[in-house]
Amino acid sequence: MKTSLFTNCLVLAAASLLSSAQALALNDTDLKKLVVELDERQRNSGDYKSVVFIEQSEKGKVTQAFEATVFRRDADDKWMLIFTKPKSEAGKGYLRLDKNLFSYEPALGKWERRTDRAGIGGTNSRRQDFDESRLSEEYAAKFVADEKLGKFDVHHIALTAKPEADVASPILHLWVDKESRNILKRQERSLSDKLLRTVYYPAWDKKFSKSKGADVYVPKQIRIVDEVEKGNGTTVVLRDSNLDSLPANIFTKAWLESQSR
Repeated sequence: MKTSLFTNCLVLAAASLLSSAQALALNDTDLKKLVVELDERQRNSGDYKSVVFIEQSEKGKVTQAFEATVFRRDADDKWMLIFTKPKSEAGKGYLRLDKNLFSYEPALGKWERRTDRAGIGGTNSRRQDFDESRLSEEYAAKFVADEKLGKFDVHHIALTAKPEADVASPILHLWVDKESRNILKRQERSLSDKLLRTVYYPAWDKKFSKSKGADVYVPKQIRIVDEVEKGNGTTVVLRDSNLDSLPANIFTKAWLESQSR
């Protein structure tokens, strides 16, 4: 009888733990809402401008450092980055128009088309690190588990690119803080599930957008680890983020070219 009673208690305890885990797990509806929320939190219905500092390191030593200005117009999916420092890089830039990414070299007066996989200025950073979030449009999501990331309780979710999506990474894994709803960690993988980059978001900034009539969340710092070339990485610091309207003609090749004259 004692053995039977003990066994029954174990069964009930296991069932209780399983029930609790299932209660914590995100169902399909809640998962879709979370991914949409991640996009909306970072998306501004108007314009966006920020000064960014990009530092590339290899084997623990800084090899490149840039200052640049990033511009966005989320309503039209337009994006631009212009290097301002050092002097040798000033005037170089990137422009995204109609889902095409171009780079500009002022010394040659030449534009070249780039892929979203291309590193910005030869660093581990990419266009997507500075652009609005389009996760719900470009990926299908799957709940993995509720986990601990350091001291944070997080939702771990996996995303697979939709067939028609043109993205830099076909597979993503995200760790989302349950309390703040901010992304803390992001892994980017190939179709063969090879880990390519790990991205950390140590801190986020909240700004009120007049055009949106709601808060917009902007990462204050981004730390990118190159998982292919071990020991390489990039740190991005974003400052002076501004959500005021920008000039109507700013997102053009002519405007970017004029900045280097």
